[in-house]
Amino acid sequence: MAAITFSGVKKRYQKTDVVHGVDVEIEGGEFVVILGPSGCGKSTLLRMIAGLEDITAGTIAIDGKVVNALEPRERGCAMVFQNYALYPHMSVRQNIGYALKVAGMPRPEREARVTKVARSVSLEPYLDRKPGELSGGQRQGVAMARAMVREPKVFLFDEPFSNLDAKLRVAMRAEVRNLHRSLGVTSVFVTHDQTEAMTLADRLIVMNAGIVEQVGTPSEVYHRPASLFVADFIGSPAMNLLRGRLGEDGYFRHGRGGMIHLPELARQFVNRDVAIGVRPELIRRVASGTRGAVAAVVDYIEELGAARLIYADADGSPIIAVDNGNDALGTGMPIHLGFGEADIHAFATDTGRRLDEMEPERAPAASVSA
Repeated sequence: MAAITFSGVKKRYQKTDVVHGVDVEIEGGEFVVILGPSGCGKSTLLRMIAGLEDITAGTIAIDGKVVNALEPRERGCAMVFQNYALYPHMSVRQNIGYALKVAGMPRPEREARVTKVARSVSLEPYLDRKPGELSGGQRQGVAMARAMVREPKVFLFDEPFSNLDAKLRVAMRAEVRNLHRSLGVTSVFVTHDQTEAMTLADRLIVMNAGIVEQVGTPSEVYHRPASLFVADFIGSPAMNLLRGRLGEDGYFRHGRGGMIHLPELARQFVNRDVAIGVRPELIRRVASGTRGAVAAVVDYIEELGAARLIYADADGSPIIAVDNGNDALGTGMPIHLGFGEADIHAFATDTGRRLDEMEPERAPAASVSA
């Protein structure tokens, strides 16, 4: 079970920096998911582990050994790509065992290992078929079996399910998680799909524009996002984010004059421009006149069966609430929404960082707008 250590890792293409000083420790046997939008540098980071991309600065160590100068075959990694990368003229058996054949493993031993691995991913009945005769999920299974048969120190997955339909993606997630539990091999999985990330990961590395925004368990990242980016990126529907200012009177003002009473937050960060965030599932409909309630007007309703999403406008700020009611609601209807101050995540709009991780007395007051 090999640990992976990133120390000041950077990647530059000509004059463009795409990975900015990554410092992360992946423990041996962990399943870590690198999550972020397209172009954030997550696949580049994965390919640097594999040796498919040069490292511009910093070091990557696998099992305590710096691998910057090692060839891909010397690193003990096996990679599963999104496009399968199978040899179409070879059978499933030949595809899985090809690396062992090249390495000179005797045929009886090679055949035994191929059969064992194929059985573990339910491919034994298909060993003599060609990739073109298989479904997308089966072909991805072959790609995983080909990686497994090498018995690597590290598994690397580069968005392996992106070509599969929704039902197959769910099935393959379960397959990968079960394999990891049985093999215990350090695994690094890249995806832009947060559902995939949250269900697979022991820990998440959330990236944005080449920067690691947060490292933590799925629960930590969801319940305590470290930045505005993470708060907005993680969650479906996304966290409600209202931008405004904390006043000396204890109120947060947003939009076209909306006011929310947040005395404790205002006491610590008075006169600061901030964004406050609340998860839609923590917002509830309340009666008019309820202390701290936010007045809003319904834009539209999205029915989900067991619940519904209320999309509303609160003094010019969009807000979404998860609602379990079944009363009639329609566009233009006034409602009142409530949430507790403890449910709020607050971020500095200038730096994007969580306010409760900053020193209140050192938080600079924003300039007064004209």
